[in-house]
Amino acid sequence: MANAEESNEWDDAYGGPPPPWDIGRPQGSVARLADAGALTGDLLDVGCGTGEHTILAARHGARALGVDLSPRAVATARAKAAERGVGARFQVHDALSLDRLGETFDTVIDSGLFHVFDDTDCARYVASLHSVLRTGGHLYLLCFSDDEPGDWGPRRVSERELRDAFATGWRVEELTRVSFAINPGRGTPSVVAWLAHVVRT
Repeated sequence: MANAEESNEWDDAYGGPPPPWDIGRPQGSVARLADAGALTGDLLDVGCGTGEHTILAARHGARALGVDLSPRAVATARAKAAERGVGARFQVHDALSLDRLGETFDTVIDSGLFHVFDDTDCARYVASLHSVLRTGGHLYLLCFSDDEPGDWGPRRVSERELRDAFATGWRVEELTRVSFAINPGRGTPSVVAWLAHVVRT
């Protein structure tokens, strides 16, 4: 599990104005996946934040669970789901130990979590994902692309890094350059991102 300092850091991000990634609606790429029928079955939204993608998936028929390290984010997500009458579940949990959930899934969403990890934790994270995604299950992952200029925000991820990260025990189906929307007031409406579709083998 993450230590208390790491937990507090993420919780603090939700203690004031919305953080850059919390745009109050689903990312367009994830909404299009939902419309295409890709967000189905037992679904896990890792690093769910305030729950927009988990709620979206539940509205499209998935049995959706969102997990996040921030208790504040999870509390907000639960309140949103209750207010909207959506039966999504939420839990405070560390993305690096997903096996401790005691559940497995057909589909996993990661919108903006992969790119926060350094090389060591990235390998741990990919192994954690592998432990809960069923064979043949689908991972949809959004992360900053190295095509985004500057150094604001999280690290930029190259196509090679993504392919290397998922080289063993996975099959990369598709890597697409997309836009990742940023909270208004952060100086830019969006950044260049990757949408990776990866299948667990």
